[in-house]
Amino acid sequence: METMPLRKLPIGIQDFASLREDGFLYVDKTALVYRMVTTGKPYFMSRPRRFGKSLLLSTLKAYFLGRKDLFEGLAIEQLEKDWTVYPVLHLSLNAQFYENKRSLEQVLEGHLMDWEKEYGETPKELGLAARFMLIIRQACEKTGQKVVVLIDEYDKPLLRTLADDELHQVYREMLTGFYTVLKDADPYLRFVFITGVTKFSQLGIFSNLNQLVDLSMNPFYATICGMTRNEIEQTFRPEIEMLAATHDRTFDDTMNELTRRYDGYRFTAMQKEGIYNPFSILNVFFSTMYQDYWFATGTPTSLVEMLQKTNYDLRQLDGLEVPAAALTDYRVDFKNPVPIIYQSGYLTIKGYDPIKNNYVLGYPNAEVKYGWLNFITPYYTPLSEVTAPFYIGKFWDELRDCDVDPFMERMRAFFADFPYELNDKTERHYQVVFYIVFKLLGQYIDVEIRSARGRADAVVKTTDYIYVFEFKLDGSVDEALRQIDDKGYLIPYTVDGRKLIKVGASFDKAERNIGEWKVESDT
Repeated sequence: METMPLRKLPIGIQDFASLREDGFLYVDKTALVYRMVTTGKPYFMSRPRRFGKSLLLSTLKAYFLGRKDLFEGLAIEQLEKDWTVYPVLHLSLNAQFYENKRSLEQVLEGHLMDWEKEYGETPKELGLAARFMLIIRQACEKTGQKVVVLIDEYDKPLLRTLADDELHQVYREMLTGFYTVLKDADPYLRFVFITGVTKFSQLGIFSNLNQLVDLSMNPFYATICGMTRNEIEQTFRPEIEMLAATHDRTFDDTMNELTRRYDGYRFTAMQKEGIYNPFSILNVFFSTMYQDYWFATGTPTSLVEMLQKTNYDLRQLDGLEVPAAALTDYRVDFKNPVPIIYQSGYLTIKGYDPIKNNYVLGYPNAEVKYGWLNFITPYYTPLSEVTAPFYIGKFWDELRDCDVDPFMERMRAFFADFPYELNDKTERHYQVVFYIVFKLLGQYIDVEIRSARGRADAVVKTTDYIYVFEFKLDGSVDEALRQIDDKGYLIPYTVDGRKLIKVGASFDKAERNIGEWKVESDT
């Protein structure tokens, strides 16, 4: 394998000054930064975790501190002429676990004390919010310049306590009082930027601080976090070439694989170009191995628990149509977990209907889709995170070799292993399990799951075979096979050239398992 000069990839680098001073590669976003700082003042932006929000705030901090040296060679160097130095109050809530009220108080207190060292002490008896207000005023008066406030991961304490109603309410009241200081402080403020994963509409900052401009779905700033294909090809061409050589693929094949796995995020209605997950892209270049890097850094346990508590039909998530208000209202509603699943990055915008003002949501890419499905499998089936890949791999082997009976026997054994507490599940639960199994098969072979009337329950395509599955919860095997014929489920595949296999199966309600099945060849 050919080697290339070592280049420094900014994996986990969230400090813009360190990134630039230490010679790490940087995808230049500073033209958008300049547009932002010169056309508005109070902003909010939500993006999934590890999408570059912290680095963006650090870039803004360096700009407002007048660090012209850090921007040499970047777009903003030619745009900015003054490089005025402003007082910057940078608050990050990203580093704590937040297990009680005191843990949040300590984080806020620590930042206040740091700022007081530079801009003057404040009376402790005033409380956190009043001291924050006084520090802003003192910083403005001491420096003669208006203040820049940058708040990173403002919602981390709230996300940590989604399942703890009491502590969640405590944090919401504390943060509402602290953040809404920014409204009264407006005469002393030059710029405000707040980032997070979600926008909790119940939190008073978004009602009281009503001048805050939400950039989350603004088309001008859709690419300010994450990477576009053009940015990747321009900045990381040697890394792409090394990745291609490692896997004996062409440059274009490698970009297509990166696209399949890590592209697909869209944050606006009219966005044509997908955004790649920057954390996964950088890690692939570093290791030259395709893995689920972003998904592995956070487990969506609370989101899955929300789905289970609401008995939400998991099958609806991919291709779900929702009104625009569902994505802009940002309510934490345990009866409707979709908005927070979208904001967390497990769903993204796939389409938009301007007439109905509705969005179509879906999984952004293969990393998220199969990472999510593999993660939720133990919550809906008797499989563990360790055994699930083994089972799915065996299913794949059997269909590849046209061993349908062993495939169905394994499926039957799979359902027989359900623990007692799962045996009172509804029929829909078992339909969801079928859905998970066939969706996970899509990691290895082409699988279609029924999403519209007039299609079979599942279509599986291997190199040599096309299988059409129909499962009857309230009917016989013969009825299932007859439906495949009567509905013309095979017609789209008759000119394909591969051997067509029909599989009809019944579901035994008494046994809560697959009953009989029949296999017929149509060629």
